[in-house]
Amino acid sequence: MFEIAMVGSLVLFATAISICTVRIMKGPTMPDRVVALDTIGVNLISIAAVISIVLETKAFLEVILIIGILAFISTVAFSKFIERGVIIERKRNR
Repeated sequence: MFEIAMVGSLVLFATAISICTVRIMKGPTMPDRVVALDTIGVNLISIAAVISIVLETKAFLEVILIIGILAFISTVAFSKFIERGVIIERKRNR
């Protein structure tokens, strides 16, 4: 029963990622695409956690942390780009 629940959750997470991929391609606005990318990051973290539980290993915990950090940084960078048009602001002394 436990294995069926884990496989079912993996299928649902994969379905959510595919739906978010469609939203990235067809999204009407840039913020919709950023939210879809962030949701894909969360779903990837969830998939790695479920696989780690199924395989009874702690090897995927570092992967979960790296994906979480990258998802957060990319969301902040895209949000800053949408708001200001640039990611890194440089002040010129001319």
